[in-house]
Amino acid sequence: MEAKLGLDRMREALGATAHELTAERKRLEDAERRGRLAAQVPDAETVAVAERFAMRHRERLVVLTRKLEVQRDELALAERELEELAGHYRASNRPDADGNLRAAWREVEAAGGVRPETDLESELLRAQTERRLMEEAVEAQLAQLKKKLGKQ
Repeated sequence: MEAKLGLDRMREALGATAHELTAERKRLEDAERRGRLAAQVPDAETVAVAERFAMRHRERLVVLTRKLEVQRDELALAERELEELAGHYRASNRPDADGNLRAAWREVEAAGGVRPETDLESELLRAQTERRLMEEAVEAQLAQLKKKLGKQ
C-alpha cells in the first residue's frame, strides 16, 4: 500500500515538473520576444539584460527537461519494482506456499531448531510459571486480607 502511495506521489511530482516545464518554455518565449523588441531600441544595456534573462530561462529549461526524464525513468523503475513485489506477494499466497513453509520448518526442526507453536516443552514451562505466579499473587492477597481482618 505504501509503495502505491509512493507511486502516486511520484506521478504528482512528474505532473508538477511537466507543468513547470511548460511554464518555463512560455517564459523563455517571452524573454526572447522581449529581447527582439529590445534589439529594435538603440540601447545595448536593455538588449544585454534581455539576453541574460533568456539565457537563464534556457538553462532552466535544460535542467527541467533532464529532471522530467529522470522522474519518468524513476517512475518506470518504481512501477516495475511494485509489480515484482506484487508478484512475490501473489506467489506467497498460493496454496503451495503453505507447503513450502511447512517444508522450511521441517528443515529448521531437523537442524535442531524449535518451531514456537509446536514447542510443547516451552509452552508447558510457560504455563507452569504463569500458574505459580498467579498462586503467589493469590497467597499474597489472602495474607493481606488476613492481616487486615486480624487488626480490626
